[in-house]
Amino acid sequence: MIAFSDLEIFARVARTGNMSAAGREMGLSPAVVSKRISQLEERLGARLFQRTTRQLTLTETGSGYYTRVVDILNMCAEAQDYVSRRNTRPRGVLKLAMPTAFSRQHVAPFIGAFLARYPEIKLDIHLSDAFVDIIREGFDLAIRIGELQDSSLVSRRIASDVRVLCASADYLAKHGVPASLADLQGHNCLVHDISDAWKLQGPEGEVQVRPHGNVRSDSGECVRELALSGAGIALLSTWDVAAALRDARLRMVLPAYRGSTGAIYAVVPSREFIPAKVEALIAFLAELFAPQPCWENDLDLNEIGAMRPQQPVPRTPRQRQRGSGSGEPLKFRRA
Repeated sequence: MIAFSDLEIFARVARTGNMSAAGREMGLSPAVVSKRISQLEERLGARLFQRTTRQLTLTETGSGYYTRVVDILNMCAEAQDYVSRRNTRPRGVLKLAMPTAFSRQHVAPFIGAFLARYPEIKLDIHLSDAFVDIIREGFDLAIRIGELQDSSLVSRRIASDVRVLCASADYLAKHGVPASLADLQGHNCLVHDISDAWKLQGPEGEVQVRPHGNVRSDSGECVRELALSGAGIALLSTWDVAAALRDARLRMVLPAYRGSTGAIYAVVPSREFIPAKVEALIAFLAELFAPQPCWENDLDLNEIGAMRPQQPVPRTPRQRQRGSGSGEPLKFRRA
């Protein structure tokens, strides 16, 4: 029989790609971890890792074994949580993944109130705008914004994600105000994702626009700051730009159109045996953002959209060329 602890050690090594890191997480020496992995491979009669002096990677067999081991560990954890939540209050370490800007602006300020309500919970918070595999990386909960691609995960909608086209008054004064979607082809569009099209909802229903510009970034904060600096037109969420819209640092462009897809979700790996600590945080977030999230307070998009920026100055041929978005995008990626 293979010891349950050996499965835990194997999963930690596979996740971290490093025996020393796995050992630190479990309070074991690298030598002990290496020995237990070797013994596991001997019992199975298969090599699970390819080892070099600099790298440790899963073999094809090891990768398939890891997927099944994770399922076993999750089932055991769910069984333990099921028993504990019937007899105790929400408690334990809750590993949480959230997008950077949204969490800093709209979740972090309220974490203290959550922990005061549930003093036996400890939060392990990871911030990243990159996609996080919550099953593989062992997260209890993730906050995701936009369209959900993985239907195997369980999600709960906790707030709307209204997105608007916007630019600074300076940019619009220099390059003109687009009067139609077709006019966007003559403007520098700042793209925040890897999508080739903006999905918009307008008077004619859902439409798609292919943005052209000289910046593409995986950071919404980067795109927002570029828009504020006058670099171009961006499609951004109101939770991120509400303050800038209120004080006119940003102006809505083509206000009849909104981003047509997505919302803000709490996502968990499985519907079965959701731990009490996870249920507590989901309920807290739903309470925090309902019935109307704070960023929508006193934000009337119809009124803001009706406001007109100063009249644009005539554009020279060189300005029109600069605003056309020609050339390859300059890509920003987090280190």
